[in-house]
Amino acid sequence: MTSRAVFLATAASLALLAGSAAAADEAPITDAPEVTISGDQSSGSWYLRGDLGYSPWTGDEDPSFDAYDATGSEIDSGDFDSARFSKPFSGGVGLGYQFTDVFRADLTTDFFKGDFDGVARSAAPCSSSAPAGTACNYNSRADFRAYGVMANGYVDLATVAGFTPYLGAGLGATNLRWDTLNASANCVDGAASCAGAPSDSARFGGDSSWRFTYALMAGVSYDVSDRVKLDLGYRFSDIAGGNMFGSTGAGLTGRDDGLSRHEFRAGLRIALW
Repeated sequence: MTSRAVFLATAASLALLAGSAAAADEAPITDAPEVTISGDQSSGSWYLRGDLGYSPWTGDEDPSFDAYDATGSEIDSGDFDSARFSKPFSGGVGLGYQFTDVFRADLTTDFFKGDFDGVARSAAPCSSSAPAGTACNYNSRADFRAYGVMANGYVDLATVAGFTPYLGAGLGATNLRWDTLNASANCVDGAASCAGAPSDSARFGGDSSWRFTYALMAGVSYDVSDRVKLDLGYRFSDIAGGNMFGSTGAGLTGRDDGLSRHEFRAGLRIALW
């Protein structure tokens, strides 16, 4: 190849490279969402959290009762009919630590309250003034409060455009405090008629106990800033059963079958340092 041919080939190659560079400058690649699996600046830091929640539905609890006569002997037992637990709001605060970009844990306290309605039917008369051979319906209502302490662990998945999905689980205990159960006792015809039987009412002191509790969580957080994350999630929690209320002498004692709650929650996590 002659020198002139070499010169022309080199010039053509340089022209093609310059044209390619210009085309690249004119048509930049569209920015894609940032995907981060490691390198999160929040790792190795403490954080505070606060949450509000609401339970649109609860589990199939089956509270039960035992009825006793004046001597303290059990005369009847069964489940409350039409038992209903309210679906309360809840709130909680906690302190956590981001160990790595993937794993974090926190210790939280939670509070919620609600009420219970149900009917307990006893084969015994409502009171000594009711005719022998009649039965009794106790239309019952009580309020309750719950204070929980939970240790939780979470796995944070890849962050995409500031959104980080996560899975979590927790173990702890809940102090369930039942207030006084108020019962309206209504005579029910049986072997004898309730004609002339007076209406009656009764009050049974509430019980309080610590219950084992576990929870499963799933949700997504969003980076509002370098230090603040918005947390939206779902939590299923199950509180073990225990005593609701009791009585001495004639009357009722009750036991709940535990409380399971399906809850949607929203909160903030704020990095401390």
